[in-house]
Order: sequence, then C-alpha cells, then structure tokens
Amino acid sequence: MYVVQPQPGRNYSTTSKYPNIAKDYFYNKKHQTVEIIKLNGSVELAPIVGLSEVIVDIVETGATLRENGLEVLEEVCPLSARIVVNQVSMKMENERITKLINDIKNYLENK
Repeated sequence: MYVVQPQPGRNYSTTSKYPNIAKDYFYNKKHQTVEIIKLNGSVELAPIVGLSEVIVDIVETGATLRENGLEVLEEVCPLSARIVVNQVSMKMENERITKLINDIKNYLENK
C-alpha cells in the first residue's frame, strides 16, 4: 500500500478505500492531522477532481497513477495475498480446494 502526498507541514485531506490504514499511517507514523475521505472506486481520480490532495491506495505497478499524473512517494505498509480455507471445508472439499491451490501455484510459477 502506498501514499501520494503533498508538502509536509500543511493540513490536507486524503482519499482512500482503506481509511483505517490511512488514519493509522498519518496519525501514528507521520504525526499529521488529515481529513480522511473514504471512497470506493477510482481513488486516483480524487486529486484530479479536487476531492483531496492525497491518496492512499494499493499499487501494483504504478501505471494507473502515472496515467493520472501521480507518483508513489512512500510505502505505507507491505501487502501480500493469502488463501484462507475453513477447516471443515478443507476436509469436505479437499480435492477441489487442493486443485484450486495447485492451479494458482502453477499459474504464479509460469507467469
């Protein structure tokens, strides 16, 4: 998860699909007070339409940010994907779930 931010020392607003993570980052790590606006959808458009000066969003390659004139300035926190399987489902649907997990592994290895 990454943040795009303006100059330090001024009050500003931030837009994110993840307001709790944004709040923790700005209040506890940066010691900055910001207005946090929860937005679902294309968060990268918020600065363009004047909704906020800052966005906090998940970024894979940064292409969408660059297309909208933004750049990644700082990593808020590392992210990774997880597969979570209910224990009962794993017992009842073991073959199907194991196949799905193996298909995902094979796809990632051959990507």
